[in-house]
Amino acid sequence: MKPPQRMRRTMSRNLYVTLPVKDVQRSVHFFAALGFAFNPKFASDNGAALIINDTTTVMLASEAFFSTLTKVPITDARQATEALFSLSLDSRADVDDLIRKAVAAGAEEGHDPEDYGFMYQRAFIDLDGHQWGVFQMNAEE
Repeated sequence: MKPPQRMRRTMSRNLYVTLPVKDVQRSVHFFAALGFAFNPKFASDNGAALIINDTTTVMLASEAFFSTLTKVPITDARQATEALFSLSLDSRADVDDLIRKAVAAGAEEGHDPEDYGFMYQRAFIDLDGHQWGVFQMNAEE
């Protein structure tokens, strides 16, 4: 008699992003001030898991640990851009509120507000130079 086959559980396709940061705790305090939470299962001196939503997490990794994950040097995000990160929010007020919190926590504002009618966007540059776009879009227009 054959043993029962184990049901194979598959994970849906998703994107995982890891960002190098100079000081993990400083970055945790910054993003917590913006209202983000962290997954304590993935927290150490080497990194912290920033929860974006139920299916999206950004790992903030210390530069020392991040450098073990790649063979090429870490880019100084204040000197060169490798990626832009965009967050969609429910309302223009939410966009303005997040930018206000980011600047109060030490970020730089990325650019002046841009209003296209169907979309409103702003941006901030985090403590390590990573650029975050924040926008609200009315999909019905």
